[in-house]
Amino acid sequence: MPNIGIPGLILVLIIALIIFGPSKLPQLGKAVGQTLKEFKTSTRDIINDDEKDDKKVEASEVNLDKK
Repeated sequence: MPNIGIPGLILVLIIALIIFGPSKLPQLGKAVGQTLKEFKTSTRDIINDDEKDDKKVEASEVNLDKK
């Protein structure tokens, strides 16, 4: 995906302002921010769960090797 850059970002903001109007724009920004925060938290949780599962598998493999 190519970089948007400043001119592209300004164009997107102007289009959003035209479509949603100035009164809805702060609400839209807040909703996007909350969505990104939840996505980031969920992604971090999934990664942590995978790491825990990997450690459990490694520990069980070590225990099997000792027997």
